[in-house]
Amino acid sequence: MTDDTDANHANDASESSENRLVSGWQGRYYEDFEVGDVYKHPFGRTVTETDNVWMTNVTMNLNPMHFNEDYAAGTEFGERLVDGTFVIALAVGMSVIDISVNATANLGYDKIRHHNPVYHGDTIYAESEVISKRELESRDHVGIVTTELRAYNQDGDLVLSLERTPMVLKREYAEPSAAQPPGWPEGVGTQPEDR
Repeated sequence: MTDDTDANHANDASESSENRLVSGWQGRYYEDFEVGDVYKHPFGRTVTETDNVWMTNVTMNLNPMHFNEDYAAGTEFGERLVDGTFVIALAVGMSVIDISVNATANLGYDKIRHHNPVYHGDTIYAESEVISKRELESRDHVGIVTTELRAYNQDGDLVLSLERTPMVLKREYAEPSAAQPPGWPEGVGTQPEDR
């Protein structure tokens, strides 16, 4: 025998629940950065041989350390090393979610240091520390933020550090919304009136 009360309650619950358009992570704006804050960027990334081969070929890096296993086996490292510019690009890319989703320009990469080699199969993790921020007299809508970006391998060895300086949008000029987050054109996808 079915309990009609339970069935009616289930129908009422499904009719009363509404889908909502909810804002996801929209990145930090200039006002959100504080000197001394450290952001551990989500998601480690394992470096593959394919990553290294593609980066080496695309950039025409002719150092045999990156593509000649026989040559590399005779060096102090005993195997090929991952192209250092790939490690830079990977670490910077990992930091975008926290540092520069709302950047209008990257002004510089300074004090780049490779502290330890990166090998095929290493997993890289990155974090950024805010080391300075300043307003601009010439532009009201942005400020300059400088971070120290540090990348580590799975063993906790520091493999890379650099200073990164983007020009970051101020929140009042961005006008973020759930319907139009950073990078989305107006009117694409689910809109508030659809709910």
